[in-house]
Amino acid sequence: MALRSAQGDGPTSGHWDGGAEKAGKNLRQMSKDYQQVLLDVRRSLRRFPPGMPEEQREGLQEELIDIILLILERNPQLHYYQGYHDIVVTFLLVVGERLATSLVEKLSTHHLRDFMDPTMDNTKHILNYLMPIIDQVNPELHDFMQSAEVGTIFALSWLITWFGHVLSDFRHVVRLYDFFLACHPLMPIYFAAVIVLYREQEVLDCDCDMASVHHLLSQIPQDLPYETLISRAGDLFVQFPPSELAREAAAQQQAERTAASTFKDFELASAQQRPDMVLRQRFRGLLRPEDGTKDVLTKPRTNRFVKLAVMGLTVALGAAALAVVKSALEWAPKFQLQLFP
Repeated sequence: MALRSAQGDGPTSGHWDGGAEKAGKNLRQMSKDYQQVLLDVRRSLRRFPPGMPEEQREGLQEELIDIILLILERNPQLHYYQGYHDIVVTFLLVVGERLATSLVEKLSTHHLRDFMDPTMDNTKHILNYLMPIIDQVNPELHDFMQSAEVGTIFALSWLITWFGHVLSDFRHVVRLYDFFLACHPLMPIYFAAVIVLYREQEVLDCDCDMASVHHLLSQIPQDLPYETLISRAGDLFVQFPPSELAREAAAQQQAERTAASTFKDFELASAQQRPDMVLRQRFRGLLRPEDGTKDVLTKPRTNRFVKLAVMGLTVALGAAALAVVKSALEWAPKFQLQLFP
């Protein structure tokens, strides 16, 4: 499934009819999340193309608020989190209000469902897959990060926004969204692991302490070789599927070495992480100091023949991404080469 702009329903298609606008006003009055959504959307200026007329941007921000509140109203089991708006705005810019509402609502009850629980339990569990993936590929890097007690909170905003908040080039964002839409819901954590593995030497050159490693990893490079990393993430998913990592992820939770409650610089380091202030507060309450030693597990053997399927997938997604970028950017051609500097 590719992000493609629907004819007549793109970001310049205007607002819904008067009845929908009235319903939107009622939602704003009734929603317990309205004030937080409003604050987050007002802070989302960097997610819009530079040079976009202020009136057009403000109109899109109003649509963004309405989409979020409507989805939450239709699905009371879902809970808003800071960063959700970064996902919604990506769909809004590509396919327009009507289609974005349908797509994001479906994603919210499937791919994004774990992030929309009332607690951070499931989100934290997904983050716990990060270190086992790294351990399978590069035990030296894994052990260094464990010794630094850096944990996984540096990847929180990557995961919950599908990298939409931390990447400045819109073309890279939509390319990743195409990839994640076509894959298992845990693929974003595999991509996060691939980024860390790609930066192996930078990490190993750091001082082995939480603040230094966290600061490095939370500043994601903007010139990553995305196609190579996407292919590598798919390859790792085939080699080490979630079912084979589940035991290590559970052990990671029991033997957490994030030092969230013991390292004096944790507050300073995590303050650099946005947009997840509310999530961090919940996350802090769930993290535990070290209470055991990580289990030593046998590395799973892999049938590498199925990599051919992954290669085929990434080629197909690469073609889809070209269509996505064209449709997403053709309405603002003068900014195609300088989106979100």
